[in-house]
Amino acid sequence: MKAIRRFTVRAVIPEALAALDELALNLRWSWHRPTQRLFRSISEEAWHASHDPIQLLGAVEPARLEELAADPAFVQQANDLRDDLRRYLSEPRWYQGLVDAPQSIAYFSAEFGVAAALPQYSGGLGILAGDHLKAASDLGVPLIGIGLFYRSGYFRQSISGDGWQQEAYPVLDPDGLPLSVLRRPDGMAARVSLGLPDGRALAARVWVAEVGRVKLLLLDTNIRDNDEELRSVTDRLYGGGGEHRLLQELLLGIGGVRAIALAVELLGVAQPTVFHTNEGHSGFQGLERISNLIGEGLSFDEALQVVRAGTVFTTHTPVPAGIDRFERPLIERYFATPDLLPGVTLDQVLGLALESQMGGPDSVFNMAVLGLRLGQHANGVAKLHGRVSRAMFQPLWPGFDADEVPITSVTNGVHAPTWVDSSLIALAEAHFGTGDTTRVDWESDQVTDAGLWAARNEMRASTVADARRRVRAAHEAAGGVAPAWTDEVLDANTLTIGFARRGASYKRLTLMLHDKERLAKILLDPERPVQIVVAGKAHPADDEGKRLIQELYEFAEQPEIREHLVFLPNYDITMAQTLYPGTDVWLNNPLRPMEACGTSGMKAALNGSLNLSILDGWWDEYYDGKNGWAIPSADSAGDSDERDALEAAALYDLIEHQLAPMFYERSEDGIPVAWLGRVRYDLKTLSPELSADRMVMQYVQELYAPAHHFAAKLDAHGFAAARALSAWKRKVVAAWPQVAVAHVESGGLDAVPQVGEELHLRAHVALGALAPADVRVEVVYGRSESAAGDELTELRSQELELEGGAPAKGGAATTAFGGIVVLDRAGSFGYTVRVLPKNELLASAAELGLVASAG
Repeated sequence: MKAIRRFTVRAVIPEALAALDELALNLRWSWHRPTQRLFRSISEEAWHASHDPIQLLGAVEPARLEELAADPAFVQQANDLRDDLRRYLSEPRWYQGLVDAPQSIAYFSAEFGVAAALPQYSGGLGILAGDHLKAASDLGVPLIGIGLFYRSGYFRQSISGDGWQQEAYPVLDPDGLPLSVLRRPDGMAARVSLGLPDGRALAARVWVAEVGRVKLLLLDTNIRDNDEELRSVTDRLYGGGGEHRLLQELLLGIGGVRAIALAVELLGVAQPTVFHTNEGHSGFQGLERISNLIGEGLSFDEALQVVRAGTVFTTHTPVPAGIDRFERPLIERYFATPDLLPGVTLDQVLGLALESQMGGPDSVFNMAVLGLRLGQHANGVAKLHGRVSRAMFQPLWPGFDADEVPITSVTNGVHAPTWVDSSLIALAEAHFGTGDTTRVDWESDQVTDAGLWAARNEMRASTVADARRRVRAAHEAAGGVAPAWTDEVLDANTLTIGFARRGASYKRLTLMLHDKERLAKILLDPERPVQIVVAGKAHPADDEGKRLIQELYEFAEQPEIREHLVFLPNYDITMAQTLYPGTDVWLNNPLRPMEACGTSGMKAALNGSLNLSILDGWWDEYYDGKNGWAIPSADSAGDSDERDALEAAALYDLIEHQLAPMFYERSEDGIPVAWLGRVRYDLKTLSPELSADRMVMQYVQELYAPAHHFAAKLDAHGFAAARALSAWKRKVVAAWPQVAVAHVESGGLDAVPQVGEELHLRAHVALGALAPADVRVEVVYGRSESAAGDELTELRSQELELEGGAPAKGGAATTAFGGIVVLDRAGSFGYTVRVLPKNELLASAAELGLVASAG
């Protein structure tokens, strides 16, 4: 039985039901409820078994399909939905109303969580990427997604009898998934190929997934062109050691750009002008584009300017340990050969990403540094994460304060049509005439408390039923028979807290267990009981994360606890879509500030679940005291144990003294009026802000459009501006050691200055070989409250105007720049003058990392 070969046989669809094929192959069904209802009506049992139209159509008996083909009402419904899909794919949307926007944007990610039917994700990064594609489709943004097709996805999780996580890697058959092979006109599958240092070539075919209007290209090495070792490059997500991971990232970046070229040729998509790298995994895409430009006659430095101008880099990593890093000898082995990237030398590659640029070793190649060096436009994924990222990468811009590091932020969002429960959508449709829950006034009296509470109860009951089914199934898989008590797990009327996260240690899965006796008392309170539903996977190599799951599982299996706290194995999209809506409270207790964003809490909030969270990630900027609860951070604790103790105690206090009393305080007709007041406020204020529509529109306006405009300038007239910018940078870097602020004259203030007075400044600057137009001379000022007087806070800057040339003290030639600063606030005041490079093609004055400040 070991030699069994598996493949998928697709159903033969009657001609009258041809619309079903079209609907099944476009993943819009994964967020379009009418299409889901259509497929569910074919077979309720088959739908719940797979949540996948293609699997459903293969499972249904041919007689059932013939029956439906003879049903005029069903055929008409299928055709109407197909026509609606076609309109959706072709009609102008938000993006089509923009002027001078990029015609095509490439979006690279190592994982994409679009639907459970296409398991190519591990957690938040992939789900975010999937939501990004869906929102882009809804808005009409012309994205092309680029990723890898992992034959075994991430992994399927089960829990052993002793609570230890076990991993299984079922092999996926792409022929049974909503994918099609990218083919050439002769019918042959299109291929990309990468030259390897041992003379071999890594080849990959390209699968295409239709995500609404967006085409998602997934590269797959499991083809005959490769030997067995190379066929396994795309075996699983985040699997294997350093070299295996490097091969995956080379394929994603370099192969991804080559796959786009095939899509432009064979699918007719527009050539992208903007390239978005979602985390550092795909950073090599910039090197492939440089290689292509060198082939067009540009030098490496000239090509670098072009690539940087059109590249957006998003970092999701709040800690250095989370960044992909490769040993230098491994990079040297792969890039020493010209076969991989023609025209690009090993030294040029190393010069972009060695950690020595950040004060680290020159033996490590850092993919985040590569992303920042190749991307002129960079962002974190929450305001706090932007600040953390600027501080983390500040060594790349020496001489600049962390606040000036050119990394902005676009706070993540989640795709409401995917994550909002049908009960809430139905409520909005009935009372507001729209299913868009992000655009209605939930605080209006159009929805009664009774109606909203009924919807919330329905969602909680669904979560309880799903949890019971999953707990029974887990016990049956482990021992064959589910114990009778599994039918009593959880209660549909009890305050329900949800926690579903990756098993990373900093997310602190077991903080709730810090005082197990107190937690048990909270759960078992006879008057105000609480129940907790937990899910999450630890990385297969993370034994500490597995130990945390084991500790929680063992606690939850105690007879007195097991009906009040459950761990649900194999957390995925299907589970999440039921779990988030049915929780009353969503818990998140990471070590601040190590949570980049934390989008699970966003999905819960869109369903009226109130967040109970450490002020980290998105919650740090959106918590306002009325839309949930903040767990105080014990940042000043002496050690991690003391911090955990303090924050766990605060968590217990909030549940006991605020959450539970408010939830169980009922009106005469049994409604928690005060609780629902918070739910209404949460839905009204957070839903628009947390939507992926807001996120993608922000990306378009703040990052994609500027990147497109910079790239267009550098591409024009045979790359004339790129050549000029490269030459100008070389000139500035060579001349900068001679640039200095010789001296600064000031005046105009009284002995004791008052608000409204004017500080007159004239700075004499030595420019060396540079012209005044090459520099920006500015006064930087702010509050000066440090004892040493050498630190400024609440910084502001103001450019000084060119006045003319004059000899400096000692006879050296200088150029004078002057200006006036109005003192507009009281308090301690300090200022300095500095010189920065200036060019209209620089996205930031800090871009070159050059600054000359007054002594």
